[in-house]
Amino acid sequence: MRVLKSRSVKPRPISKLLMKVGSSRCYVSSCRAVLLPRFGGPEVLELRSDVPVPDLKPNEVLVRARAVSINPLDTRMRSGYGRSIFEPLLPLILGRDVSGEVAAIAASVKSLKVGQEVFGALHPTAVRGTYADYAILSEDELSPKPASVTHVEASAIPFAALTAWRALKSTARIAEGQRLLVIGGGGAVGFAAIQLAVAVGCHVSTTCGNRSINRVMAAGAEQAIDYTAEDIEAVIKGKFDAVLDTIGVAETERIGINLLNRGGHYMTLQGEAAALSDRYGLPIGLPVATALLLKKRIQYLYSYGIEYSWTYMRADSEGLHEIRRLTEAGKLNIPVEKTFSISQVREAHEAKDKKTILGKVVLELD
Repeated sequence: MRVLKSRSVKPRPISKLLMKVGSSRCYVSSCRAVLLPRFGGPEVLELRSDVPVPDLKPNEVLVRARAVSINPLDTRMRSGYGRSIFEPLLPLILGRDVSGEVAAIAASVKSLKVGQEVFGALHPTAVRGTYADYAILSEDELSPKPASVTHVEASAIPFAALTAWRALKSTARIAEGQRLLVIGGGGAVGFAAIQLAVAVGCHVSTTCGNRSINRVMAAGAEQAIDYTAEDIEAVIKGKFDAVLDTIGVAETERIGINLLNRGGHYMTLQGEAAALSDRYGLPIGLPVATALLLKKRIQYLYSYGIEYSWTYMRADSEGLHEIRRLTEAGKLNIPVEKTFSISQVREAHEAKDKKTILGKVVLELD
C-alpha cells in the first residue's frame, strides 16, 4: 500500500494517517485488490498490489477490510453475468460484503467514526467491490459490527440478509402469525430469510437438501422438506402468505404460486433483467424484461390473486441495523464453511464453481 505524505509532516504509522477528512481527499492512494480484467473462469482474477483508491465522496466511508465473503453474484459476474452493464466498465473489483474498521470518513458522515469496527454490503451494480485492502461504501451501507461475532463471521451476513430483508419486509411486509415458505432454505439468502421471519413470529416451512435439514430446523423452521427425496406439494399442508423462491426455475415458480393464499406474495431472486439485457443488449433487453415482469404480474394477479415480484438486495440502513441487532442477540447467523487468504482468491472461486464447498466461503485480508 502507498500513502501520500506531506513533506512538512513527520512520517507516522498508517493508523495515524487515516483520519476524518474535511474534504473528499483521502490519504490512502493505493492498495491491494483483486481485479477482473475480463470475463471467464477463476484464472482471470488478478491480485494486484497498487490499485488506486478513489477520493471519498461526501457520504462515503473508507473501510480497512479484514474479511470479505464470496457470494454467488461474484462468481456469476466473473463468468459474464451482467456483461451488458459491466463490460464497458472493466476492469472491475468483485465483492459485496465486508467487515473491517473505518479508516477515513468524508465530511458529511455523522454516524461512524475512525477506528470503529463495521460491516456492510454494496449494491449489486457497484463497480468497485470489496475484494481489496480498502473498500469504499456509503454511510447507509454500513453499520457497527456486532461485537459478538468475528470479522469472518460478520462478513458472511450483510448481502444475503439484506436480500432476504428486502423481500420479506419491504415487499411482502411479513407479520407475526403469517406462514412463509422459503424455497432453497439451505443457501445463505434462504437461511437468513428463515431467521428473519422467525424473529418476526412467522411460521416457516422450507425446502433444502438433506445436509441442511438439521441446520434449518435449528434456525426455527417448523417444517423442512428434502427436495431431493420428497414431493414438495404432497408433503406440505396448507397454503402460505408469502413464498421466497431462491432457486427461481420454472418448476419452483409453479410450486410456489400454487401454494400461495390469495393476496399472498411470490418473490424470486432470479429476475431476468440482467439475463435478457446480456442476450439482447441493454436497449432491447431492459424493455423486454420490464414487459415480461408486467405480463407475469398481471397474469398471476388475475389468475391467482397474488403479487409477483423479482427481488434483489439494496442498501437499507434500517434493515442493516436490525440485522446487526438480531446477530448480536444470537438470532441471526450465516455459518462460514471455509476461509481463504485473499491471495488464494482463484482457489476459492474454483471451489465454489466446482461445488466442493457448499456453504459460505470468506476471504481474509491480513
